[in-house]
Amino acid sequence: MAGHSKWANIQHRKGRQDKLRAKLFSRLSKEITVAAKMGDPDPDKNPRLRLAVKEAKSQSMPKDNIERAIAKASGGEGENYDEIRYEGYGPNGVAIIVEAMTDNRNRTASSVRSTFAKNGGNLGETGSVGFMFDRKGQIVYPAAVGDEDTVMMAAIEAGAEDVESDAETHVIWCADTDLAAVSGALEASLGEAESTKLVWRPQTTTELDLEGMQQLMKLIEALEDDDDVQNVTANFEASDEVMAQI
Repeated sequence: MAGHSKWANIQHRKGRQDKLRAKLFSRLSKEITVAAKMGDPDPDKNPRLRLAVKEAKSQSMPKDNIERAIAKASGGEGENYDEIRYEGYGPNGVAIIVEAMTDNRNRTASSVRSTFAKNGGNLGETGSVGFMFDRKGQIVYPAAVGDEDTVMMAAIEAGAEDVESDAETHVIWCADTDLAAVSGALEASLGEAESTKLVWRPQTTTELDLEGMQQLMKLIEALEDDDDVQNVTANFEASDEVMAQI
């Protein structure tokens, strides 16, 4: 979680929002289309699609975009994508998981491997770092939704496993298989979440200094610039002092 949230803050500070927003919508559309193709095109009958649509809405993706992505799948249009997970190490031994959707495995594998190599990292075998992470459901609410005790009680009643609260957000964790049920129960008690999705939660983190953070940022940015890459997760940690300098 630490790596994910801090990286989101870095992105904001670097002023890449317009570019990131376009890429985000593209990735959300791809996930919606794949989810609809794999199951029923009705979100109420397809848990994965329901979560994909919920996440898209939470990111302010236009309704037309969402409906168009579902229609592509229903009409048999669009590419057929394979879901692939790459694992490797970045600078300073930071563990990285890269999730991709591709219509050409060779192209994507070559691109990801090259990006790691050019930015101080190395791509490993499947499973080389995956054991350092747990697959979890993550639901994020703004701090204004209620105090820590209120959110904790709602999370417990919804069947969540853990809650992490700070001055800005409440991050609620649950088993990956329970995400749809837990998020639905929380929506009934707390309202719509800022974000609802499956993530890789690091079991341990690697502390980075300013130079290490700058090196890691360069690698993650390069990976996220790949159109086939859906998500990048790293198990880094950095002090407030280092973050202030980014």
